[in-house]
Amino acid sequence: MVVGLAAEAKIARRFGWQVEIGGGTSSGAEAAALRLIRGGVGALVSFGLAGGLDPALPSGTVIVPSEVIDGDHRYRTDPDVSSLLGGATPHLLFGASAITVTIVEKARIYSETGAAAVDLESTAVAHVAEAHSLPFAVLRAICDPADRTLPPAALAALDAHGAIAIGRVLTSIAMHPTQIPALLTLASDAMTARRALIARVKKGPHREHEECMEFH
Repeated sequence: MVVGLAAEAKIARRFGWQVEIGGGTSSGAEAAALRLIRGGVGALVSFGLAGGLDPALPSGTVIVPSEVIDGDHRYRTDPDVSSLLGGATPHLLFGASAITVTIVEKARIYSETGAAAVDLESTAVAHVAEAHSLPFAVLRAICDPADRTLPPAALAALDAHGAIAIGRVLTSIAMHPTQIPALLTLASDAMTARRALIARVKKGPHREHEECMEFH
């Protein structure tokens, strides 16, 4: 399982599968996927949070998309691996090259692609899987829904290890103090999304691992 955030890794490990952190970037996700392949995995899963594009999907909506869109190319997810994640849902996931920040950007991508959600990592994982002839799937929970614009601090929040870079966040807040309400809303949305992922793990095929691990 390839994740972007350290907090996502804590949840993903409950499946009992190998987990690598990519730091929330496409290049990091590719490197994480290659590390997993060197470790001998038989499939790859992109796991974690996503930005919402479909206005009908609130924060906490869990999707197991049937396809991942990368420009003109579409990667089909594997139905058998998807079944281990709760079963494929009728959603498309868009792979962006940069963080999708504004409501206007989200609306444009949704109109052009019909994708329900967006992230930076899944297309990189899909590309590695295809290059190595491995099955691939995605499990994501909507964090910031389509009607949210991300505050500036969210763009500087992560370090290369997928942890919160507190110094950069505090600097952003000092420069733009009016973003504090939006940051609090984003934190609430992220907690809702993480709880949804935990709930999905509890329903998964490796529940025995959930019994002995706690998420903080």
